[in-house]
Amino acid sequence: MLFFRKYVLAVTGLFLCLFLLIHLCGNLILLLPQEYAHSLYNLYSHTLAENIFIKAVSFILYFAIALHTYMAIAITLKNSRSQGVEYALKDNREVSTWTSQNMGFLGFFILLFIVIHMANFWAKIKFGLGGSVYNDSNGYKDVYLLTTTLFRNPFYVIFYCVLMVPLGAHLNHGLSSAFKTLGVYRLSHIRIIDCSAKIFSFFITIGFVLIPIVIFIREVL
Repeated sequence: MLFFRKYVLAVTGLFLCLFLLIHLCGNLILLLPQEYAHSLYNLYSHTLAENIFIKAVSFILYFAIALHTYMAIAITLKNSRSQGVEYALKDNREVSTWTSQNMGFLGFFILLFIVIHMANFWAKIKFGLGGSVYNDSNGYKDVYLLTTTLFRNPFYVIFYCVLMVPLGAHLNHGLSSAFKTLGVYRLSHIRIIDCSAKIFSFFITIGFVLIPIVIFIREVL
């Protein structure tokens, strides 16, 4: 049962990593000059919202987040009772780190971020909760205006950027651990995976931190 939970955790984790990469690439539109970013980002958001395939994938995404969270909690509780079972399968060459010992702690802050982030974006865009999202001149929901308005708030920018730190740490360890759980044990392969995990987590963290900072500087300063 424990191995099955770790396997599911690894598979859902890899899927969420793929989502983060795609999500970041789409959000990088926000860094374009305003005269291009405004209409292009709203068109991008509208296309995602109206695409049947994307709608189906979104339900898979919600399920993956819930399942990943459930499995992580179950494994963390199991580890605390057994005192010695790690987050993912490991060989005797792997050195335990603070991150590996506190994946549940990091995950809590990531989950907190997801809830607040979805309340500020997803809930408003989909259901109009907390305020209506107006349409732009092309008739699309002005998601660009919603985003830039939120990132004019220095407290939200700080909150957003600070919460990217546990996300990066979680990705760095989780990505390499996922492949080990799925059966990658050859030392040369592990070194490549560990290096790739560091690069990936750095790219995701810096990318998501850069967006609110650039918008804040451009909109406020």
